[in-house]
Amino acid sequence: MALSKNTVKYIKSLQVKKFRQKYNNFVLEGDKIAREILQQETLEIEACYAIAPWIEANRSLLQRFSDKIHTIDEADLKKISGLTTPNQVLVIAKQPQIKLDTSELQQNLTLYLDAIQDPGNMGTILRIADWFGLPYVFCSRDCVDVFSPKVVQATMGALLRVKTLEIKLIDLQKQTSDLPVLGAVLNGANIFDTKLPKVGILVIGNESQGISQETEALLTHRIAIPPAASSGAESLNAAVATGIIVAILKNIS
Repeated sequence: MALSKNTVKYIKSLQVKKFRQKYNNFVLEGDKIAREILQQETLEIEACYAIAPWIEANRSLLQRFSDKIHTIDEADLKKISGLTTPNQVLVIAKQPQIKLDTSELQQNLTLYLDAIQDPGNMGTILRIADWFGLPYVFCSRDCVDVFSPKVVQATMGALLRVKTLEIKLIDLQKQTSDLPVLGAVLNGANIFDTKLPKVGILVIGNESQGISQETEALLTHRIAIPPAASSGAESLNAAVATGIIVAILKNIS
């Protein structure tokens, strides 16, 4: 059955943040992430649009979603896809309603992202959090939307396991006043020579501007990854720096 113009318009509107917020939904595309979200029971599925061969190959997985599965042809998939090359299936899911559990923060390292703008960096950072078992990634209001299609694709499913919340750091601190707040800054203390806590909030700044002055004022630990003496690089990619620092902090005995 061909998709109506209104359905196509609605699905395409979810490429835009204001409509994702309006409907509280987001889009996931592709075989791997579609199967992953259909297997989990955390997020509510609104609809799944897929070509017939994919539906046939995943029939057992789709049994409990029989009223939400829509068989479409490749032409209709192309109309609703945000990908250059549409990939068999598109799922619409409800955005999770995350509640902050401060007890989790008292026992774990968590991330706070200050104006991370690049979808690839955001997706990679969420994958890093997933890999190292970080329960939360907090985002400033001016971060790229974690539910944007490009970020969702870049997370490779990590978004389904890592809880994300948009919050000001100062408001987060009010609920976790005794937690250390570490920030990666160019003139910070050498991370390899400094005694650091293994529990706390790690702040990662904007790709070009770093941590904002307002956020930097809240840091309790200013840290940096020192370059080699022969290095000519001005800085590390935000996601790369995140991976290095998290790996070090998670391995403090």
